[in-house]
Amino acid sequence: MLKKLEYLKRILMSTLLLLFLTGCSQVKEEKVPWENLFNGKSLDGWNIKGGKAKYTVEEGTITGSTVLNTSNSFLCTDKLYSDFILEVDYKVDPKLNSGIQIRSISIPAYRNGRVHGYQVEIDPSERAWSAGIYDEARRGWLYDLENNPEAQKAFKQNEWNHYRVEAVGDTIRTWINGVPAANLVDDMTHKGFIALQVHSIGKDKSKEGIKVMWKNIRILTKDLKKYTTSTTAPVLNTLNNLTQEEIKQKGWRMLWDGKTTKGWRGAKLDKFPNDGWEIKDGILTVLAAKGEESNAGGDIVTEEEYGDFELKVDFKITEGANSGIKYYVDTNLNKGKGSAIGLEYQILDDARHPDAKKGNHKGSRTLASLYDLIAASPDKIVNPIGEWNHAYIISRNGKVEHWLNGTKVLDYKRGSKEFRKLVAESKYKVWPHFGEAKKGNILLQDHGNRVSFRNIKIRTK
Repeated sequence: MLKKLEYLKRILMSTLLLLFLTGCSQVKEEKVPWENLFNGKSLDGWNIKGGKAKYTVEEGTITGSTVLNTSNSFLCTDKLYSDFILEVDYKVDPKLNSGIQIRSISIPAYRNGRVHGYQVEIDPSERAWSAGIYDEARRGWLYDLENNPEAQKAFKQNEWNHYRVEAVGDTIRTWINGVPAANLVDDMTHKGFIALQVHSIGKDKSKEGIKVMWKNIRILTKDLKKYTTSTTAPVLNTLNNLTQEEIKQKGWRMLWDGKTTKGWRGAKLDKFPNDGWEIKDGILTVLAAKGEESNAGGDIVTEEEYGDFELKVDFKITEGANSGIKYYVDTNLNKGKGSAIGLEYQILDDARHPDAKKGNHKGSRTLASLYDLIAASPDKIVNPIGEWNHAYIISRNGKVEHWLNGTKVLDYKRGSKEFRKLVAESKYKVWPHFGEAKKGNILLQDHGNRVSFRNIKIRTK
């Protein structure tokens, strides 16, 4: 009898201990401040942008169905999110590409409101890049899974899959069914909505009405350091590196290596300036010098000359700053005071610098304009002081385009009747055949204000 009581006592104690541990586990789980983005019943808190795909709620899931002859469709959160941890389950028809947008944006000035931003790919094709990171309607692939076979194998065809996405600071990391997938460092966008994509199928009737489904959508926005997860996925940092899309396009190369002065010299020197410029943390900065043009370190130019090209430059200005990116520069034209001579993509704080109200034509000295000749579109997208902006200049067969933050702001034809008329009416008229050289240097201007540059890339083929 005593042995039996002792045995029952041990059973009782074990049961109580199990209940205690289970309770502790439940309490711990309850303390994680998850927020449900989908209530399982309606699409409250969401809105549709882009195309006309159908979104419905069916048995506790959000179901997206394809529609013929419409563009990519996105079911977007009403709220915007910056740093977060996101978890979601999804199931996709094998014939349909899809994705989950994060830190994404839609504004009228950008391609008539087209949704753009980071996308965590849903890819049921043989390529199997699900949980890779694609930059929708901007730069293309940033982090594919070509060299991550374990993540490729983790996708489950015709079954529910689970994503975890950690977007904290400049780092975006993903997992698919618990397997590390992507580990990207990129800072183009810090805040935006989350969206569920139904990809366009065009006129393909064989794909009409096929579905992708999502459920268990939850997000963490507080105390993120407590809940971030270690990963074995290799880091891919876009700072002063080509993106995977640029590598695939071929011909792109870094014009500045992010570390040294290699390939650059002073516009009026045979070497890089000894002072006035700073290289730090992958950023090239012209230092402030009382706003005087080319009077401190002076302009810097590429050692190589370029004819046809595509040029990308990230730049960040300070309050009241003035600078520029010049091309087809001839450093022999002006050996005296002031800047070297060439066509100029203007960099300016339009709100605070007086030059914004000057120029041969109204607005022709504002940000992204062809300096003193052609004004940039007034509908241009300008990021605030202290944030990076993205210049893109294309010059092919005499035709030139200026782009700012993904939107074309002007174009013109070098040597055309219209171009020569503009030159004849400007301060450049003293330079014969201004802007029509077959080749020239590329220049970053010292105008006496602090302006920073990075991610300087060029393609000549």
